[in-house]
Amino acid sequence: MYASQYGIDFAVISVFLFFAFFLTLIFYLRREDRREGYPLEEDASGRVRTNGGLLFTALPKTFKLPQGRGEVTVPNAKRDRRPLAARRVSVTPGSPLVPTGNPLVDGVGPAAYAERAKVPDLTAHGDPKIVPLRVATNFAIAKEDPDPRGMAVTGADNARAGTIKDVWVDRAESTIRYLEVALDAGGQTVLLPITMALINKVGRRFEVDAITAAQFADVPRIAHPDQVTFYEEERIVAYSGGGFLYAHPSRAEPLI
Repeated sequence: MYASQYGIDFAVISVFLFFAFFLTLIFYLRREDRREGYPLEEDASGRVRTNGGLLFTALPKTFKLPQGRGEVTVPNAKRDRRPLAARRVSVTPGSPLVPTGNPLVDGVGPAAYAERAKVPDLTAHGDPKIVPLRVATNFAIAKEDPDPRGMAVTGADNARAGTIKDVWVDRAESTIRYLEVALDAGGQTVLLPITMALINKVGRRFEVDAITAAQFADVPRIAHPDQVTFYEEERIVAYSGGGFLYAHPSRAEPLI
């Protein structure tokens, strides 16, 4: 509908411009969302689609990493070729996977992890960001809060797993990230995400509902005693988080 034969209907033009902008935005986003996480694999046939076609494949873009850690170009030809320790319950697309081994270690379902860089996160000054208090000597536990060091750690089965040896802090965010636990069995140490533990002030212990006491023995280790890499953090958090489903077979079953 036009205002007159001599005028311009700016409302109609605005609608046309909006639709043109919206379609351009969708086109752009569909190209960009294929920059990472692709190629796609079809559930039923297992066939890999290397791209989304000429119109829906993003052009390569190079990102410069901070602290002089090189460059990354995506999309690229790299694929995650790690063997999947799980099988599909059906050939139907979207059917669930059933683990065939230890899902916490194999990285299946909620315990899945990405192959992140095997370097530590750094502060703006170039120092490792997440370190224990024995390294971050300018940090301390607030006097109003109980000191976790020396407290016991129990698993989801209420059995004792070990004792907290040290506290790992994020020097950039001034917060606790991990508890370093010295295991009763074997004497080795593992990192426990602070978000996976609930403090019991009366019993002076940290209670973990994610994994059992015995499963602490398989928590992924760190290579350096005083720093943790992106890859190690990914493995540790995935292992603990996966325990909410896989720590005990009953957790994977329906409630009703």
